[in-house]
Amino acid sequence: MYDYHAHTNYSDGAFLRWMVDAAADAGLDGVGFADHCNVSPESNARRRKRAFGFNLDLTHERRREAIEAVREDAAVDVFDAVEMDYDPAHEDAIAAFLDEAGFDYAVGSVHELDGANVHTRPHFADKPESERRALVDRYFEKLVALVESELFAIAAHPDLIERNPHLRGFATEDHYAAVADALRDSRTVPGINAGRLLDDYGEFHPAPAFLDRLVDAGVDVTVGTDSHEPDAIAPRVREIEAELDRRGLEAVRIDRVAKNA
Repeated sequence: MYDYHAHTNYSDGAFLRWMVDAAADAGLDGVGFADHCNVSPESNARRRKRAFGFNLDLTHERRREAIEAVREDAAVDVFDAVEMDYDPAHEDAIAAFLDEAGFDYAVGSVHELDGANVHTRPHFADKPESERRALVDRYFEKLVALVESELFAIAAHPDLIERNPHLRGFATEDHYAAVADALRDSRTVPGINAGRLLDDYGEFHPAPAFLDRLVDAGVDVTVGTDSHEPDAIAPRVREIEAELDRRGLEAVRIDRVAKNA
């Protein structure tokens, strides 16, 4: 079992060494650190980076040195990855950065809608239903563009909008079909993500109906606990293993999805 989506103190997670040790204690064979990164030139994105310290575009070489050091005695394989915020308008900047940085693989995420992070509940709370439905349409358009860009090995939490109660429930079978069609023709694979499974949201990403559609379409999946703290890894791994067993799925190995592996 490989966890290809975890975080460290180089974005919003715990110390790298703690996360590596926790991955080993959880019985994993490998862990990939996909810390948050954004290379958007827009001012609101720069403000968010300063506020939350998502500066991997500036610190990835320092983190790489730390990963190389921890690999010397780690009991698991350790991958040097990135979770990159994706927007079609910034595709050239993203491609240039990923080419220059040379990560083991890249995870792509759509985090922003209407100039706000999709987690920002107050931003969406008072919008009329028609507008929120239109924003969910836009979310899935961005997700399809992410897949079609071929910039990423993994598409993270492909229905992230479900975490926001003001955007939840607007995804349709047509949305799922569009994503499944794009993934079927791409090297990009979705990750079964347990980032909110044991918290307030209480579901995997993709949600069951979405994952059903992907499995029916023959789309491969990989695994990401999306853990930010050491104690989160083991219980999320157990839940993912149980879900894979229940569905009869075998997660894709990194050598099949990574651009540079």
